[in-house]
Amino acid sequence: MLAERPWRKAWAKHVAEAAASPLEPRPLYELVSANAARDPAKVCLRFQGASLTYGKVEEHSSRFASALLRLGVARGERVALFMPNMPQFVVAYFGTLKAGAVVVPCSPLYKAKELEFQLRDSGASVVVAAADVVKGADLYASVEACRDKLSFKVVTASLTDYLPAWKRPLAGLAGVKEVARSGTAGTFRALVAGSPPASEPAAADPRRDLAVLQYTGGTTGVAKGAMLTHANLYSNAAMTASWLPLGRGDVALGVLPYFHIYGMTAAMNAPLYAGGTVVLLPRFEVEAVMKTIEREKVTNFCGVPTMYVAVINHPEVGRFSLRTVRCCIAGGAALPGAVREGFAKVTGGALVEGYGLSESSPVTHCNPIGEGAVVKEGSIGVPFPFTDAKVVSIDDPSKELGVGEAGELAVRGPQVMLGYWNNPAETARVMAGDGWLLTGDVARMDEDGYFFIVDRKKDMIDVSGLKVYPREVEELLFTHPGVKEAAVVGMPDPYRGEAVHAYVVLKPEHRGEVAEDDIVGFCRAGLASYKAPRKVTFVDELPKTLVGKVLRRSLRDGGEAR
Repeated sequence: MLAERPWRKAWAKHVAEAAASPLEPRPLYELVSANAARDPAKVCLRFQGASLTYGKVEEHSSRFASALLRLGVARGERVALFMPNMPQFVVAYFGTLKAGAVVVPCSPLYKAKELEFQLRDSGASVVVAAADVVKGADLYASVEACRDKLSFKVVTASLTDYLPAWKRPLAGLAGVKEVARSGTAGTFRALVAGSPPASEPAAADPRRDLAVLQYTGGTTGVAKGAMLTHANLYSNAAMTASWLPLGRGDVALGVLPYFHIYGMTAAMNAPLYAGGTVVLLPRFEVEAVMKTIEREKVTNFCGVPTMYVAVINHPEVGRFSLRTVRCCIAGGAALPGAVREGFAKVTGGALVEGYGLSESSPVTHCNPIGEGAVVKEGSIGVPFPFTDAKVVSIDDPSKELGVGEAGELAVRGPQVMLGYWNNPAETARVMAGDGWLLTGDVARMDEDGYFFIVDRKKDMIDVSGLKVYPREVEELLFTHPGVKEAAVVGMPDPYRGEAVHAYVVLKPEHRGEVAEDDIVGFCRAGLASYKAPRKVTFVDELPKTLVGKVLRRSLRDGGEAR
């Protein structure tokens, strides 16, 4: 029984209280609508000096829903969003849902081939795209390259659309050039201004109707569209907001990309569920982040470990007042203890590691936050309310393993997807029956119900038949005084089968001082010899996705330098 799971004892008091009441699934657009009805004048979004209230976001999203219906978008059709974090993403996201359509978030850094696959696979009939040229980079080029191959309508948006009038002329100085595009269905600004608000949003069955097709697996193989319902995303927003906890007085930093499921839930949907204010940043630039935290008095900053690494290692971090930061969840990659402690020193806030995946909307686990919370080093924490988890045999998922045994992590709960879009074979491979989702991660659970990710199944390194988990080696490397970042992969070895290869970014002040032998010796002193790197490559930067996740496949393929 879920009620008997040991991890319930680790929940903070406010989490246990929230879990005592049933979680009622709602249409996802109610994240905005409910707050607009309660307090329309409350600031919902802040962007480059402009403020949009909940009432304004509600109105504009209803106008955009009406515009989509006028463009012929039918219930269940897919609308792709191809833009960075900007007000139009939020407005178009909720407008699409109000029209009864399904959101398909796309990375604005996609090249034509990547975007074409996602648009073709999803069957998107409309693409809402940023049409600016930013610092010489044409964000729209990939959309243009797909138009001869696929049939879809385009709505163009500009980073300047919601800027205060006095600030628009300054956009050029920041490298933003608004460009008129031909052959489109119109500009976002004109469509919203010229469309009356939809009289009421499309009715949605939260448990059955899709809200988002979230593509996953593109960095490790062919991307698959995780079918996430209104209930999946609404429940996870509610759980995340409850866990932190977030309230109407909180100011969340929206710098995690919203096309990514982690940013969508933790940095957009959860703060909106709580009725807080979200400050949008189109991309992560560490000095801009610190200035924004100071100016906007940010209280919540969910990110990936590399973001926190950049903050604590910035040479002028002491110039900024970051003490308003109260709570942060790190996801997307393992959070080294040294980074958690360093961030706590510069902000005073709690930074804890969480865990999730696109198929679960995404969060399933997190370390507790609050009075008396116990954070276990190296742990992803305990399951969220209404969420169950277990460790099963890698060879036989029907066999549940005991405390301390390593196997594949399986989860189930209201946030778990329906399956993969048009891909029953892959759906059957990960859905193990009775609602259980096989995550592909190797984990163990301790006696208190805390889970520890040992590593990805596919990332395990086989050294002479002995398993080496990259995370264990990386955790040690992060404790070396000269190491800023590190990633470990397996490399072919004619004698051992595989050997450990470490890629290391040194702190600037230690470059030239730390040699390969120093790193190898450091690891041999803290690990069994077969786990220590056989080779160390020093790089200026690790290859990462836009959300900040290290691309291990690129390292294995020799694409380490950037």
